[in-house]
Amino acid sequence: MFLKFNPLEVSFNQKPSIILYHIDALKDKKHRELIDSNNVIKICAGKKKDILTDSDGYIELPTTLKEINITIENLAAKKKFNKNSSIKLKSYFLNKNEKKLSKLDNFIILTEKEIQLLELFLDNTKPISKDKILSSVWNYASDADTHTVETHIYRLRKKIADKFLDNKFIYNNKDGYYL
Repeated sequence: MFLKFNPLEVSFNQKPSIILYHIDALKDKKHRELIDSNNVIKICAGKKKDILTDSDGYIELPTTLKEINITIENLAAKKKFNKNSSIKLKSYFLNKNEKKLSKLDNFIILTEKEIQLLELFLDNTKPISKDKILSSVWNYASDADTHTVETHIYRLRKKIADKFLDNKFIYNNKDGYYL
């Protein structure tokens, strides 16, 4: 099977989900710019000796539609997994798999409860009450008398302040806590 077209003639009125290109397309500056300018799954096709590419996937030619489909499905699943695992949070990135909050080259390791707290803050645009945090993160009854929330937020603020010198990460007011 051969797919042949001029990528510059393709109209991207709608953003593509996947770009499948032949290795030779990288030789042309305009083609390379088109490929590089799209933040989508990129699959390079070519001969095994030409593998030197920064695409997301590689298909050795000749190939079949079945092989193309398998490659696309695998890369789409991987991209979805990575998207759900890495979350932008203010000027930080939260990597849930590695339990890291990072900014530039610095990072801190988070506990599972700290990650759950941050996810709760992300899901809410308004301040979250102590009772709501207790019930959502710890499954405590709202009338439980505990300093769990205050203690965890204090520790999380301290970690962030110590590593990133950021004393304004988690705010609070009379209605609760927020980012």
